[in-house]
Amino acid sequence: MKIIYLLAAVVLSLTTVTAQNSFGQIQNTIPRDQNGINQFDVKKDSAAYKGISVDLGAAFALQFQGVKSFNDQSNLPAPITGYRLNNLGNNFNLPTANMIIGAQLYDGVRVNLELYLAARHHNETWVKGGYLQIDKLDFIKKDFLADFMKYATIKIGQMENNYGDAHFRRSDNGNTLANPFIGNNIMDAFTTEMGAEFYYNRNGFVSMIGVTNSKLNQNVKEIVASSPTQNTTISPTILAKIGFDKQIDSDLRVRLTGSLYHVSNISGNLYGSDRAGSRFYGVMSHAAYTGVSGEVADNFDPAANKDTGRFNPGYGNWATSYMINPFIKYKGLEFFGTLEFSSGGDAKGNDDKRTVNQYVGDVLYRFGKNENLYVGAKYNLVTGKLKNADANAVTVNRLETGLGWFMTKNILTKVVYVDQNYKDFSQFTAGNPNDLYGGNFNGVLFEAVITF
Repeated sequence: MKIIYLLAAVVLSLTTVTAQNSFGQIQNTIPRDQNGINQFDVKKDSAAYKGISVDLGAAFALQFQGVKSFNDQSNLPAPITGYRLNNLGNNFNLPTANMIIGAQLYDGVRVNLELYLAARHHNETWVKGGYLQIDKLDFIKKDFLADFMKYATIKIGQMENNYGDAHFRRSDNGNTLANPFIGNNIMDAFTTEMGAEFYYNRNGFVSMIGVTNSKLNQNVKEIVASSPTQNTTISPTILAKIGFDKQIDSDLRVRLTGSLYHVSNISGNLYGSDRAGSRFYGVMSHAAYTGVSGEVADNFDPAANKDTGRFNPGYGNWATSYMINPFIKYKGLEFFGTLEFSSGGDAKGNDDKRTVNQYVGDVLYRFGKNENLYVGAKYNLVTGKLKNADANAVTVNRLETGLGWFMTKNILTKVVYVDQNYKDFSQFTAGNPNDLYGGNFNGVLFEAVITF
């Protein structure tokens, strides 16, 4: 821990919030400031190799939250007494921070390590992941497969896995510059698993194929079945992406990609693996009350109940998801969409297919000097059954509107209004009140972001 603090002190003493600093020359990186917005996947550049070089950076985010939660629970039967949702105050959330350490090891070969210095789920420092990126094979032989590697990239490590385009537009703990809003998608596809990804991007053609070991936390312990039909093995996860991304002219850029995620025997969970946690702290959580079997504890705890405001389909045994992402930017007008069609085993030990789908669209207008101001709106809808046996599918929808100001390329302030609704959730879960029954939360949030 002391080493981490020492490294952080070195970073702060050698960098400012006005530029990304490199002690040498780092190749093929996406900028961590405003210039990196709307850059997806991997990037090739012409930066020369100048020997082993080190890259240090960080990201900090702070929110002020003024949000209230409501539901339709009332006149509850005995023995239930004292039930209510938590009253949420207007105040600051725990600040979050990331630290990035990279190095250029050889011409076309670099390594990247990212740390969460403070997060909602883990208040202490811990590693998000790290990977080796190979853009040239000159370490084998000078100009080995040079014509091919001009368009190809290989990434290997425990890293943020590249399913879909939406994860490039989400908040990642302290790193929220790429997200024009404050919340991530309701069904938030994000995971870090051990694996490898191969990219080939040429003349607007976008492609990626990847494989992971399907494990968020690495270990070699056997899986012991808790039900007769539960899978007792773990299968690799297959990732794929194909699409088109072209700057048609100086005013118009068009991108359209389709992505696949498939795992036959689940270990990790694509929609529950973000250990940093949701941006909507404490929403739809209850105070302590007396339930059908005695006292039920307050579940506000930001760490233990980290995913407030999100929806996890909770598939068992297997899962398959497809994501389609259109992106269009014409001058200052920008549209980004997500169509996600997911399915999986009904529950642990039950392979019967269940589906949940998500639809997202956000529209922004960027204006001002170098597009340093923007205003926009985002609508998000999730619908599907929690269990096949349920009579009705549940629905969660969210409208988020807001504006942002890039004070510099590295400093962003945002303010949003959010309104999220829960429909067709059951009134009781295991006999106790369901917090999401007729649920709604709404209010205003402010966020300040610094990256370098």
